[in-house]
Amino acid sequence: MGREVTFVHPYMPNSVPKIRKRMLEEIGAESVEEIYKSLIPDDLLYKERLDLPEPIVSEYELRRHVMGILGKNITTEMYTSFLGAGCYRHQIPAVCDELNMRGEFLTAYCGDTYSDHGKMQAIFEYASMMGELLDTDVVSYTTYDAGQSVSSALRIALRVKEAQGRPKGVVLVPSTMNPEIYSQAAAYCRNVAEVVKIAGDQKTGRMDLMDLEEKLKQENVAAVFYENPSYLGFFEEQAEQIASLAHRYDALCIAQPETASLGIIESPVNLGADILCGDIQPLGMHMQFGGGQAGFIACQQRLELMEQFPTYMYGITKTEQEGRYGFGRAMNYRCSHGSRENAREYFGTETGLWGITAGIYLASMGPQGMYELGAAILQKTAYAIKKLSEIEGITVNLFGGKNFQEFVINFDQTKKTTAEINKALLGKKIFGGKDISRDFPQYGQSALYCISELTTEEEILNLREALAEAVRGC
Repeated sequence: MGREVTFVHPYMPNSVPKIRKRMLEEIGAESVEEIYKSLIPDDLLYKERLDLPEPIVSEYELRRHVMGILGKNITTEMYTSFLGAGCYRHQIPAVCDELNMRGEFLTAYCGDTYSDHGKMQAIFEYASMMGELLDTDVVSYTTYDAGQSVSSALRIALRVKEAQGRPKGVVLVPSTMNPEIYSQAAAYCRNVAEVVKIAGDQKTGRMDLMDLEEKLKQENVAAVFYENPSYLGFFEEQAEQIASLAHRYDALCIAQPETASLGIIESPVNLGADILCGDIQPLGMHMQFGGGQAGFIACQQRLELMEQFPTYMYGITKTEQEGRYGFGRAMNYRCSHGSRENAREYFGTETGLWGITAGIYLASMGPQGMYELGAAILQKTAYAIKKLSEIEGITVNLFGGKNFQEFVINFDQTKKTTAEINKALLGKKIFGGKDISRDFPQYGQSALYCISELTTEEEILNLREALAEAVRGC
């Protein structure tokens, strides 16, 4: 079970031997191991010492150790990056980092009803500004990431249909869906529903409406989900038809918009979508090594949907003092903090800091700033497609049409793999596009390239030169 701790560990509370002894005496146990053995069956109890290194108890030495590990990484600040695929590099106003590092906000955990009113107000303001961006009445507390928000939105639809007395066990998604989110959603829904892909048009990538209708004719379809813009960058121009078909066959329509695009494109809720979900990482969060992710769920003020939201919802109310308002949780019975047994789903609170950060970002950008952000990305994406299309032997923007932020480049004519192309680019200190040849083998040796408002003309032209050399094998 491990050796007895005989020193005071600087990062473990109550590790002073005398305190440990008093705590064990209080509960009538001889050792910590005795507690484990009383809870864990003997055949499951690991009896050897874990193969872990000795603890580093000096803060200075621990910092050197961690920085040495991190120093092996090459960041997007060091190399030019054209990676996106769900996590993006954007300009972040300095005020976002300045405020979210304040002690009042830095611990993302939110207190009980009668405490943390400032934090509750900050989250309420975030939800209000997100509601304005999405054109919805209701916005949830943050979820872990876009994957959870999509998965939970699908489960909301399934619960709504079950509550209506029409159990339905299928949700439909596009064939070009983000493969990581698809994997999460399929796992999240597998005990109650099947996640079925709708065929996509081979030329445009957009959803095949004939295949959609054929699958909707099954009586057990609860929801239709789509992304706009899609994971592969093209706009899903049939949003209204998708929603209309879903409703015709008594299914809900769920859409995942790209939050950075909502300053220039219509919110899917105004095109017929019932539930919106997605990621808020573009709203003030740096690219991190697995962190900096959070999602949202939103809808209009429809009680049958709101009652199925699994997360906190924050509201504002009048107080006894005229002109003063209070902030608190609404309909708390729905969530796991209201009732573990009767909650819609379980959720955590660690992403609250990112909700506050997104609120700061939206407040600093304003409607005009969000418009300029979207317009800049749209224009720079079009410019990159134009310049890279000058390279012979590759197909740039595989699906044609207009794109937002991302587009696919196909390398089949070069007889090189995407991995080989990316290795050549890395030698030029460029992160090439994400290799999608394994996730989408139907599109051959292809990569998903990302352009943001930070991408410069010089970087695009350098990429053109480096790609041309890689194609020629120089």
